[in-house]
Amino acid sequence: MKFFENGYVQIIISTVTVYLFIIVAIRLFGKKELSQLSVVDLVFILLISNSVQNAMVGSNSTLTGGLVAAAALFITNYVFKLFLYHFPKFGRLIQGETMLLIYKGKLIRKNVVKAKLTMNEIMEAIREHGVSKIEEVDLAVLEVDGNISVLSNEFKDMSAKKVKQGKNTAKNQNQP
Repeated sequence: MKFFENGYVQIIISTVTVYLFIIVAIRLFGKKELSQLSVVDLVFILLISNSVQNAMVGSNSTLTGGLVAAAALFITNYVFKLFLYHFPKFGRLIQGETMLLIYKGKLIRKNVVKAKLTMNEIMEAIREHGVSKIEEVDLAVLEVDGNISVLSNEFKDMSAKKVKQGKNTAKNQNQP
């Protein structure tokens, strides 16, 4: 069969391997890299994608080879997300768990250190949510996607950088 003769199975195997490697590497090196992209992080991501391209498709630079690699990524990502959904323990292992950073105006230093966040990053995040001082924050949580959610004004004002699955993004949204 021509599909097997052209090395497409090798492209699929290589692509899935690279995908899994990148997932593990991002998990090991921290989730804040996902959300708070600096210039250095952007350059890093661009270079990573360029460096693994040949590992996925090898010398096959045909349109079909690229499409096979892309299809393998889409399918692998879909299956991976199904696993995360159906096996919550696996999801926590891969994605981690939320981490409390500030509670009732008090910084939880051990979690900030564990998340490898600087005070400048914490202050930037709370300012983005319309709060000027840590003491005014009721709750700040590092989410599994790397974003920081902030609640203030006695838990009445909630802001988050983004809300998933097509919901409206809002800053300083009043809660009932």
